[in-house]
Amino acid sequence: MDVINTIGRRKTSVARVYMTPGKGNISVNNKELNVYFPFDLHQIVVKQPLALVGVDGNYDIKINVDGGGIKGQAEAARMAISRALCEFDEEHRPALKKEGFLTRDPRMVERKKPGRRKARRRFQFSKR
Repeated sequence: MDVINTIGRRKTSVARVYMTPGKGNISVNNKELNVYFPFDLHQIVVKQPLALVGVDGNYDIKINVDGGGIKGQAEAARMAISRALCEFDEEHRPALKKEGFLTRDPRMVERKKPGRRKARRRFQFSKR
């Protein structure tokens, strides 16, 4: 079987996933998963789609992430892995969609507006 290449995004993070059938090795930016994501929560987030459909340990996954923070990168990787699983087997799609792993989370940081301190914060108003 060929390599499946998918992309996932969250906030300003972009994750590109290359997935092949294998022994369950996951590398992120040429590092082991537990080295790149030292917190257990982020490791769990990345592995959620695999555990949900019951194929944990069946695929070798190479992830390239760029931009954003560590949580956004983990969630972008989760989305890309979910899309790759759907390409391997369409039967996984309903379960992944129900959990919301295939939906792009559109929430991003609002830009700073000119003439204001922050995105929405205005300067103090003086009536007199």
